[in-house]
Amino acid sequence: MEEEKVILVNENDEPIGTMPKMEAHEKALLHRAFSVFVFNDKNELMLQQRAAHKYHSPLLWTNTCCSHQRVGETSIQAGKRRLMEEMGFVVELEETISFIYKAPFDNGLTEHEFDHVLLGKYNSIPEINPDEVANWKWMTLEAVKEDILNQPELYTEWFKIIFDKFYEHINIIK
Repeated sequence: MEEEKVILVNENDEPIGTMPKMEAHEKALLHRAFSVFVFNDKNELMLQQRAAHKYHSPLLWTNTCCSHQRVGETSIQAGKRRLMEEMGFVVELEETISFIYKAPFDNGLTEHEFDHVLLGKYNSIPEINPDEVANWKWMTLEAVKEDILNQPELYTEWFKIIFDKFYEHINIIK
């Protein structure tokens, strides 16, 4: 099976090529990504705990799902695809903000992503894919923010960056 490719982009999110995902992470090259945040009617955020065998950030808590767009796929299409693959459901998504971040990991890989933040609503129980997700839970944004302050080691780097830089924005737009 051919390794999944990511879309390399410049700082304006303009595509400049593709590359196998692992190679892009080894070389720390900027590539397109997305992060989905799903809220329920109580304004709680659905968090997922990444599966134990993930190549980086295993068993850390993060937003509802995240991944990389494929060539010819919009952020919304990619978000819906990965929601189904990881969490077992699909909802309407809205693209909100985007930002660039760079996060090196202990295993020599680096996430350098132009991340598109997508929001959705859902009120049921997900059917998680155990190959992708170890666990899930609902939390208020306030509780997440406090937990990140007290236990930052339990959360993914991109999730902490989103909360640090965009908490007020996400809190308003949900």
